[in-house]
Order: sequence, then structure tokens, then C-alpha cells
Amino acid sequence: MFGANNIRFAQETLAGCLILLVSLFCPSWAYAQAIPANNADNSIVVLMYHRFGQDQYPSTNVRLEQLDAHIAELASGGYNVLPLPDIIHALRAGTVLPDRTIGITVDDAFRSVFDNAWPKFKAAGLPFTVFVATDNVDQGNPDFMSWDQIKTLHEDGVTIAAHSLSHDHLPALDKDTTAREVNQSIARLEEMLGKRPEFFAYPYGETDLRLMKQVEEAGMLAAFGQQSGAITPAHNIWYLPRFAINERYGEAGRFRQVVNSLGLAVQDVTPFDPHLGQTPGDNPPAMGFTMPSNINRGDELACYHSDTGRIEDMTRLGPYRVELRFSKAFRSGRTRVNCTVPGPNGRWRWFGSLFYVR
Repeated sequence: MFGANNIRFAQETLAGCLILLVSLFCPSWAYAQAIPANNADNSIVVLMYHRFGQDQYPSTNVRLEQLDAHIAELASGGYNVLPLPDIIHALRAGTVLPDRTIGITVDDAFRSVFDNAWPKFKAAGLPFTVFVATDNVDQGNPDFMSWDQIKTLHEDGVTIAAHSLSHDHLPALDKDTTAREVNQSIARLEEMLGKRPEFFAYPYGETDLRLMKQVEEAGMLAAFGQQSGAITPAHNIWYLPRFAINERYGEAGRFRQVVNSLGLAVQDVTPFDPHLGQTPGDNPPAMGFTMPSNINRGDELACYHSDTGRIEDMTRLGPYRVELRFSKAFRSGRTRVNCTVPGPNGRWRWFGSLFYVR
């Protein structure tokens, strides 16, 4: 029989072996993109909107009274709302940003951004970024902004960034097609605006290691998904989290919780690739991560699966390594896993993952 000390030694040895396997077998760029910073508790919340005042689309819309409440909260004096380029440049430089730093992003370039959101953000002095899927604009889809409207935003100081050509499910496409989606959407924005975009957002938040590498090779400075959580220095800069805001998750109490969130700076995250079903045995994933050593109340970590609720099969290997196991394969489409730890003053630390199964 093992004594308690021997069991703990075995657990810590296994945790060390897992981390060693990461260093031996994971492509170096996939885990070595942690953003340098002086403080592991440096947290930035980036919000993601889609539609404004289009109440027939509640899953991607916020009502205008909700938007007004969000703007009032952000303008209340307790937050540091910065342009996305300022946030990313600071992160890449290792600059610690003020507490409650917020970035605002909007995906897809719907017409309601121009008609409803831009005047309100502008009046409040709140900078924001629009990620544009260019095919809808080129095709003159009336639900989307025109190039003239996008140029007007650009000339007014709104950051315009890339969101693919077609807004397709990119991990399901072949390598040549995804390269075209990335590179030609970037080139089209540069052609129409006279400025090359610096950032990319994956449609639906879906990505994989291949696609992340293509975005990096295209010269982007950062890329964004749709997994929940605040950005920390430990995050992969080619797959940064954002909090999705819609009618359901846009009520005042929940919004206040989101903008006061802190990051959970986990490292050595497995699996490396969020695209499941590519190799035998990768679905359900063997998910794990290493908790930061300086987080109080880490023993209160709780993780949740978007379909099944709280994850009970959670094992700790040593003081910081956490392993999650799932009894059933993840369904086709998107599955989210969110982990939270109570933070100071009623705030919460978040680490979110989004997995895609074709």
C-alpha cells in the first residue's frame, strides 16, 4: 500500500511527466505564444457583440435599452475602455494594463452596427473594433454595412479587422481554402481601406492549430475566438478569449459580472488543438491544465460542460495540475467548457475553452 506521501509523490511525478510530454511533442509555436507580462494577474476583458436593436435575432442581438445600460456601466468611471490595438500592443510588449481594462468588438459588420451602435459608442467616447466578413459586403447584402459605411467608420477611428471571406466553418475546410479565406479577406480590407488589418476573428470562434498558424503567417498580431474568459499573459495570442454578449447574456447583472471578470492564467493546456475528431481517440478530449500557484481559493475551482453541466470527473495531480474527463464524445458543432474560481471582492476568475467537432 502507498502511504500518503508516496501517493502525493506519484501524483506530482505524473504531473511533471505530462508537462514534459508537452515540451517534447507539441509544436513549439502552439504553446510558446504566451504573451510576456510582468504580472500573471494582468486581466483584460474583451466583449463580443453582433447585432443591435434587431430583436428578431435574440441569440446574436442586444436590445437597444440593453446597449444603453452597457454603455452607462462602462462610462461610469470604473473601467478603462481602450482601442483593441492599444490592448494588443501592450500585451505583446509585456505592459501591465490597469485593472478593469475593457475592449469592445463587433463581429460580422451588420448594418445595425452603423445605424444603432456606432452613434451610441461615439457619443460615449467608447472605442470599438468591427471584424468584417468581406463576401457579404461585396455581395451587397442589405443586412450588412456597405463599403462606404465601413470606410466612414474607419475614417472616424473605428478599428476594422478581418473575419474571413465567407464566414464559413473554417476548420471543416481544406488547407488551401482556409489560406484563401484568411489571406484574401485581409487583402480585401487593405484594398478598400488603404490600411492592412492587424487582427483576425475566427467565424463562430472555431479554429484549429493549422488555421492559427495560417493567421500568424498572414502577419496578424493577434486572433480571437468566442470562448469565455478574460485575457491573461498565459493565453495563446492566436486564440484569445472574448465574452459573447446577446439578449440572454446582456442583462445588467450578468454584464456587470462579465466586465468585472478576472483571468485564470492556466498553462500547459491539453488538448493542444480545439478541433476534435481529426485523430482516433481525441473525442472526448483528455482535457487538462496547470493552475497558477499564486491564486487564492484555487481549491474552489469548478468546471462546466455546455451540454451536461458541472463536470464531476475532475482530478488534481499535485497541487496545481487539473485533469478533466468526459464519459461521452462531444457532439458535432461547438462545445464549451468553462472553469471558474472565486476572486476578490465578489469577482470571478474565468478560463474558457471552445471545441469544434465536424
